[in-house]
Amino acid sequence: MSVTEAAAEPLIRIGEVARGAGVSVRAVRYYEEQGLLVAERSPSGQRLYRQDAVPLVRFFQQMFAAGLTSRRIAELLPCWDAGHTDAGQRAMLRAERERIQAKLDDLQATLDQLDGVIAITDTHP
Repeated sequence: MSVTEAAAEPLIRIGEVARGAGVSVRAVRYYEEQGLLVAERSPSGQRLYRQDAVPLVRFFQQMFAAGLTSRRIAELLPCWDAGHTDAGQRAMLRAERERIQAKLDDLQATLDQLDGVIAITDTHP
């Protein structure tokens, strides 16, 4: 989208994206450097983003927290944008889901162990 098309959709500044997504301005710049986010430039050179940049940055945060790399996230973007996938993308999505589920299972087992220790210590002040 060009800045001339921006009249149809109001663009927002980098600080608004950062505040809306709960991240730093530096994080938004990083996503742009990694090719995950595209900014337009105002005549004065300010970065301007589409409104959907906020939920997209939240998505990036969730994927990074789950252990995905910026490269893997970039591979997911066509799925996010188009809403459909090819067989290779679906296989990649399923593999990432299985990896995250295994991580969750491990965390649940750890939580259960901690609950057991807490229960024991609660009976012995």
